[in-house]
Amino acid sequence: MLILFLFFGKAFALHTEPADRLLVVGGDHNYPPYEFLDDEGRVSGFNVELTHAVAEIMGLDVEIRLGPWDAMRRGLENGDIDILQGMVSTSDRQRSLVFSMPHAKVHQSIWVRDGSPITLLRDLVNKDVLVMRGSVMHDFMLRHPELGSRLHLVETLEDALSLLSRGEADAALVAKLPGEYLLLKNRLRNIHPIAKPLDSQNYGYAVKKGNEDLLATFNEGLKLLERSGRYRQIYERWLGVLPQPGLSLERVLRIGLLVLLPILLLLAATFLWSQTLKRQVDVRTRALQQEVAEKQDALRQLEVRQQQLIQADKMASLGTLTSGVAHEINNPNALLLYNLPVLKQAWQDALPILQQHYQQQGDFKLGGLSFLRMQEEIPHLIDDMQQCAGRIRRIVEDLKGFARRDTADLDEVVDLNSVVAAALRLVDNSLKKATNHFQLELASLPLRFRGNRQRIEQVVVNLLLNACQALPTKGAAIQLRSTLADDGRLLLEVQDQGRGIQPHDLSKLADPFFTTKREQGGTGLGLFISSGIVQEHGGELKFSSVVGEGTIVRLFLPPLESTPGI
Repeated sequence: MLILFLFFGKAFALHTEPADRLLVVGGDHNYPPYEFLDDEGRVSGFNVELTHAVAEIMGLDVEIRLGPWDAMRRGLENGDIDILQGMVSTSDRQRSLVFSMPHAKVHQSIWVRDGSPITLLRDLVNKDVLVMRGSVMHDFMLRHPELGSRLHLVETLEDALSLLSRGEADAALVAKLPGEYLLLKNRLRNIHPIAKPLDSQNYGYAVKKGNEDLLATFNEGLKLLERSGRYRQIYERWLGVLPQPGLSLERVLRIGLLVLLPILLLLAATFLWSQTLKRQVDVRTRALQQEVAEKQDALRQLEVRQQQLIQADKMASLGTLTSGVAHEINNPNALLLYNLPVLKQAWQDALPILQQHYQQQGDFKLGGLSFLRMQEEIPHLIDDMQQCAGRIRRIVEDLKGFARRDTADLDEVVDLNSVVAAALRLVDNSLKKATNHFQLELASLPLRFRGNRQRIEQVVVNLLLNACQALPTKGAAIQLRSTLADDGRLLLEVQDQGRGIQPHDLSKLADPFFTTKREQGGTGLGLFISSGIVQEHGGELKFSSVVGEGTIVRLFLPPLESTPGI
């Protein structure tokens, strides 16, 4: 009897022990959003709130301690820690530890710098890899010595990502969700996880073997929290919204009958009513068709006249508008062009002082990034800004030249290649929006002719814009080529892989007001004006096309006879 009393008394004591004393719950101090110390040094995170909820519902007295993960693991082993509130369950760990039902999933990932060729686990062979000491990924790498990776152990995941960002290793093994939090916290913009997670693992409470009663208490607490809905609230607050529970088939059918039956009746009534309306509309439509047919020709002619007036007004006001826009753009752009060299010189003057400070104090933040990175990036940033400001100035000058009111004199000596270069600057944005495959092939020798530069530039711009509008997708190509034709004339060829033109329309392309793009706002004047300009210069435009394959436009001009090599 005494033996039975002692046995049951001991069992009762073991079962009630968690409620009779202070339980020490351990966790990682830098594993957001699961568990971490906030800016004021307070314990925080999903695991922390979940532990407090379990303690409240089960009547436990707990103290949560967060510290370096390796130290927390040793604390569990030597008895300083009763239970770890967040640990990945693996077969190796199950030899000495017992795990609760999982309260989360952890997705492990390989993190690399932008531009890294590493995309799979096997790419880590003979690479320098950062891993947190004592973490599950540390255990994982120790089980795969065949990779030959050089492991660099750090105390926190934050250290691993920071060192990776600074280029001190090839990769880091960090859980995806904590990594994303730390990425935002430290503003690390040059690293990312590979697309496919390395592993997905169960994550829950852990105790030493022999302490299963304590674990059972936490398991019971988790189940009660899940039934009450409080677990879902905690999960959503820290880790995102969980999928809503599904509806039963019976409830779906009941709702379907209640909703669909009235809808079907309404649809049937609507169908009958629509048929009646359709018959009435057909009668009225036939009555109006004759009237519409009689007015269509008049409306079409009116539309053509309106387009002529609009086009004439646009051309008349383009010079004034361009001048005003150019003034507004050139003034601030000139300030950029003037100040950027001064800024670059100031950086060069300050660089030795900053380098001396780096040698004395070590790396420091400059504009949110490390000084080592910024001393390489700032000169490139300034040079890029200077190039862009210069490009703005060239485009504005080209636009002014294109819109400038020219004279009818055709006595300039013009290089066809330079005209093409100026036209390309004007339509550069349209080309980028229309195609990913633009090819340019210019003759190595100057192709000089006598004429008016602005007029021919207008023709080239019009031909390129027509080619852009003809492309069905950005995968189709446009090719621009200048050369000498077999008969000695200058040749500019614009070829697109567009929709093509019907054979019976080819002879009408240069007719006034003829267009195949009337619905898109085409006036039919572009090629008519271009053909007239080319004829004034003694040249001609020729068109060839295959429906579904594309169109080729060839511009011929007489060469300048006195030009050497022509």
